[in-house]
Parts: sequence; C-alpha cells; structure tokens
Amino acid sequence: MKQTISFIDENFADLISQKSFEKEARLWDNYETDYKPLVEFAKANKIKFTATNIPRRYASMVNEKGLKLLDSLSDKAKKYLPTLPIPFDIEQPGYANMLQMAQHMPGKKSNGENLAKAQAIKDATMAHFIVQHLEETGLFIHFNGRYHSDNHDGLVWYINQYAPQTKVKTITTVLQNDVSEMDEEHKNKADYIIVVNEKVTNTY
Repeated sequence: MKQTISFIDENFADLISQKSFEKEARLWDNYETDYKPLVEFAKANKIKFTATNIPRRYASMVNEKGLKLLDSLSDKAKKYLPTLPIPFDIEQPGYANMLQMAQHMPGKKSNGENLAKAQAIKDATMAHFIVQHLEETGLFIHFNGRYHSDNHDGLVWYINQYAPQTKVKTITTVLQNDVSEMDEEHKNKADYIIVVNEKVTNTY
C-alpha cells in the first residue's frame, strides 16, 4: 500500500469516514480485493495497522537523480525515511537484475543504477519501519509485493542490516500450470511457498 500513515490512523480512530479514507489515501487499484479485507479486519479487532512504504515522490526523486538527493529534504520529510545514507549493494540479486532489465527497456534509456536505488529506498524504508514497530510489539506481519522479499532479498536484507538479531520468515506465491509438485526454479524463494495455478484471476 502507498504511504497512508496519517490516513490509516485517522480512519482507525474514526476521525474520518471510510469513504473519505479511500478517496484521499491514493490507494492501489487492487486495494478493494487485496488490502481492504486486511484493513477492515485489523480495525474491527483493534489491531495496529501501519503503512511502511516511502511516499512515491521520494522514490521518484531517487529514480531520477539518485540517493544523494534525499539529503536535501527537510527534517519533516525525512521522518518518512530511514536514517540516511542507507546502505546499498548493487550486487544484491534483485538490484543486479533490475540493472540488467533497465538495459533492455524500450524508448529512453533508463539509468539502471538509479532504478535499483529507487527500489532500495523502498526496501530500506519498509525495513526501517518494520524494525521500529517490532521493537514495540515483538511481532510484525508485513504484506508486500514478492519482489521485495523473495530469496530473502530486498527488505529482508535491510532488516538484517538494521536489526541482525531479528527472526524473519517469508511467504511467497508462485504460478505454475501443474500445482501437484513445485518447479525446481521456485524452490528456496521463501520459507513458505504457496503454489497457485497460473490461470487464477489476477487482481492487478
């Protein structure tokens, strides 16, 4: 989910209506099917629910001009970010793959390293807020796109940088034509792997 920290807090405190929350929060297109049931369950059961993602504009800045530009943000803006500068390793598999993909993108040639850095600041921000809230509760269940955590990469790598003693378990889904046995390429992607028929309806 996009950065909606204040909107979620206001919604859970019944300061704004559900309709206003959904109108103002700039939610993902698949919010109705993939996120709304989680939000409503947490609210009904008084479970704290925290958005961890970086505001899109800051990730876009990194994609355009690199991580260094974040240093110029105000102290207020930096409250939405992890401590700067963030560690960054282009050799991490996910970022290395993005670097390769950028070389084959059509149209304007993309800056592959900045693309990977934009992904990294998303991962680092999520990891930062996970660790921050984990210290308060001892348990944090995080929902994210699988590219952020498959192969224990991305935000898992950052959690290990920020709080190496943290125990992390990941779940992912993989699509296959035959679900009776997992394809070799999917093994070890996560601690728990849900094999889904590739014909299943996508929500995004």
